[in-house]
Amino acid sequence: MPVNIDITSLEDTLRGNTELLDESLDLDTGNYKMRIRSNSSVLLERLADYFAHIVSTTTPDIEILAIESRVLNSGLDFIDWAREPGKTGRKDAYFDIPGVRVLLKVRTGMLFLQSEKSRIAAGPCLQNDNQVINFINTQYMNWLQRRGWLICHAAALVYHGQDKQNRGFGIAGFSGGGKSTLMLHLLGHDGMFYLTNDRLFIRNTADGVLARGIPKLPRVNPGTIVHDPNLHSLIPSEQRHSLLSMPAGKLWELEDKYDVSIEQLYGPGRIVNEAPLDAMLLLNWQRGSDKPLKVEQVDLNRRRDLLGTMMKSPGPFYQYADGSFHQDTAGFDEQAYLDQLDGVSIYEVSGGIDFPRLAESWLELLDDTHHSV
Repeated sequence: MPVNIDITSLEDTLRGNTELLDESLDLDTGNYKMRIRSNSSVLLERLADYFAHIVSTTTPDIEILAIESRVLNSGLDFIDWAREPGKTGRKDAYFDIPGVRVLLKVRTGMLFLQSEKSRIAAGPCLQNDNQVINFINTQYMNWLQRRGWLICHAAALVYHGQDKQNRGFGIAGFSGGGKSTLMLHLLGHDGMFYLTNDRLFIRNTADGVLARGIPKLPRVNPGTIVHDPNLHSLIPSEQRHSLLSMPAGKLWELEDKYDVSIEQLYGPGRIVNEAPLDAMLLLNWQRGSDKPLKVEQVDLNRRRDLLGTMMKSPGPFYQYADGSFHQDTAGFDEQAYLDQLDGVSIYEVSGGIDFPRLAESWLELLDDTHHSV
């Protein structure tokens, strides 16, 4: 254990003797501007490709360092961060001093330092660039939450329908419910625009409920890819045919994440940053159920059990305005979700899982201009 631990010593541990490149990457979410600096030009190029739709030349609000290195031995006494219900195994561990948190990704050895003034990712960044991307997005998520936006575990799209009106809607579901799969099924239809996948932020205003996304691409498993023609290019055809020969249950459970580049696969201009939120579609269906698919509007105040489909912890990187950090013992504020969703139409999906049929039914409902959606 290091002696006299302070932010300077922690920064030195993560940065080492690294020389940063003169070049940098500037990102603009439309509200919050971030500059990424690194010692790796390859990493900056990779991040620029991933965040292509928000790359900008601008004066940043914050600076984030991404240090490519070996796995570092910090010597810190980390505490395991408790996993969400249903999740097993060690994932994150943290070490705190006042105003500073260092997070260890247990499986990869990546280290992240979060404070008001310093934000550093260090370790094998190229090998774990998705964790660097998540850390960058975390900074925007912190900015949103400090300004009254509530985090939801949901995807979201915006539909420009036959009546020329934009309708934003979220898709949430219990673990393994297929919200990303459904979202991509719908995105393949004309008039659909991508808002977010997995992290949706909502805020109830005088002009109605607004929804915002973060610049993170959907990540899908092979079971989604092989059944969606828009995604077939993500894996070789020979591999796709081999996967289709697997038992449906095993294919469903297969974990091997692929990034879905929205603008490459669905066309330019298909990503939006903010939209009015008209509805939430909550997936409470069951794989293997012989019950018919049903989409029914519900009162969330009377069906609080469905809040579990969308409530999401701010996570170990969230730092409050007073400098303190979110703790894994903090519970959810159900009333906050009910308040923020007041005025939003809530729909429960039950019965057996059928993505094409649900997509068709939901599109018909969205195009019904006499309906409340």
